[in-house]
Amino acid sequence: MKTDVEIAQEAVMSSITQVAQELQLTDDELELYGKYKAKVSLAAWERIKDRPNGKLILVTAINPTPAGEGKTTTTVGLGDALRQLDKKVMIALREPSLGPCFGIKGGAAGGGYAQVVPMEDINLHFTGDFHAITSAHNLLAAVIDNHIQHGNELGIDPRRITWRRVVDLNDRALRSIICGLGGKINGTPRETGFDITVASEMMAILCLASDLSDMKARIDRIIVAYTYDNQPVTAGQLQVTGALTLLFKDAIKPNLVQTLENTPAFVHGGPFANIAHGCNSVMATKFALKLADVVVTEAGFGADLGAEKFLDIKCRFAGFQPDAVVIVATVRALKMHGGVPKAELTNENMTALEQGLANLTKHIENMHKFGLPAVVAVNAFPTDTQQELNFVAEKCRSLGAEVAISEVWAKGGHGGRALAEKVLQATEKTSQFKFLYDDKAPIKTKIETIAREMYGADGVHYTAAAEKTIVELAKLGFDHTPICMAKTQYSLSDDAAKLGRPSGFTVTVREIRVAAGAGFLVAITGDIMTMPGLPKRPAAEKMDIDNNGKIMGLF
Repeated sequence: MKTDVEIAQEAVMSSITQVAQELQLTDDELELYGKYKAKVSLAAWERIKDRPNGKLILVTAINPTPAGEGKTTTTVGLGDALRQLDKKVMIALREPSLGPCFGIKGGAAGGGYAQVVPMEDINLHFTGDFHAITSAHNLLAAVIDNHIQHGNELGIDPRRITWRRVVDLNDRALRSIICGLGGKINGTPRETGFDITVASEMMAILCLASDLSDMKARIDRIIVAYTYDNQPVTAGQLQVTGALTLLFKDAIKPNLVQTLENTPAFVHGGPFANIAHGCNSVMATKFALKLADVVVTEAGFGADLGAEKFLDIKCRFAGFQPDAVVIVATVRALKMHGGVPKAELTNENMTALEQGLANLTKHIENMHKFGLPAVVAVNAFPTDTQQELNFVAEKCRSLGAEVAISEVWAKGGHGGRALAEKVLQATEKTSQFKFLYDDKAPIKTKIETIAREMYGADGVHYTAAAEKTIVELAKLGFDHTPICMAKTQYSLSDDAAKLGRPSGFTVTVREIRVAAGAGFLVAITGDIMTMPGLPKRPAAEKMDIDNNGKIMGLF
């Protein structure tokens, strides 16, 4: 089997203007980035906004393992399969971060014969959206220190500056730093640090803003610090809202690309789901719903993270909801959740599979709590036995979820037709969608509802610092917002080592951060980091480019 990058390099792509014509977008509504990429002008919204929305399909997964699940691959292949069934389809994905691309996870453009292309561009600098986010975030950080340097008119307490800097790479050495060293001319020395760009509130704002005006209002509300008398300081008070917004004038526009089978795809925005809200932009999704009859989108990591945030945060703000949910699983990953080491996953093990199925079972139950029909996509591997596949299918059906074998990695859209047919049937069911919690409920009530209902926790423990912050935020009126949980993706609990469906655990909330511009509070649990580190052998070591510009090793 060829590598993903080799398959992508052999793709026969249509020009992006041809892809746009399939969506009935005009040349004047496209801003070209070469032959195969374009941004869609915001002016197109006025022409299409009154059209009825298409059906929305959310693709999520079980908790990921090193065995692999293939959520993005399934999303792309499902879109291609629906197009083969003569549906007018669009796919809406997140943009990959350079951090995991050069770290351990690799690219995020799908895999095998179910990819979005041009794969190399999408996984690297693409159209510069992440650079715009990084620049805007760090401009605001520079303005804060500059304000203090020149008299500190607002009375900012340097010990209570909450706005850190960002870079779109995994760099553990930057997690905690001291800036302002070198004497008076270089600023006030203070402790701070870096987060990865995809954890930036600027990223969340880009992905939740309904238009440029909404983006400006959200940026204006960002809380960056507190004064000596404990009053919040906003970006608006620093008088840089306009400057920050103009850096997003192009980044806010959805990026149009295509799959290997030329299905139109938006790839726009990219917050992580373990430390941010994990969904592509509202702008891209709402455009797609007007341009296509069926839209397939994905949310990061397992349904306990990405799907919960898609439903409780993104859908709440954007005013739309999925018609069906696809939960991706593999027999290999389920056996790993049942305690089988990676080296033994090719062996049939019905006992481990049954134990690991508890993880999938919990995710099916969780999606039913939102009132949504669930379809399980079993991403097939050659080592799966028929007995194992039959066992998974029987278990899923007993829980009220349809199931289909997906072979899109090896066969593209053709390998996803059975899944596509099941998904279309699910979208015809009457929706009973409801949010998991009332956003006006107290902060602790919302956190504990997520922990108990989504994770299966017995309760929540708050550190003294988190307790103090909750009281302060309630006094400041920030308690009536959704909650964005920052938690390990590998477990339903906040302990990455607890696989399957753990029980008898509590979730520890060690810190609460306010994202006033994004419109939610971030509850940081366990030992989750907002700046990842590189592994011992990062993927970057295997990458290269030849004299002709051909890229190798990009998965």
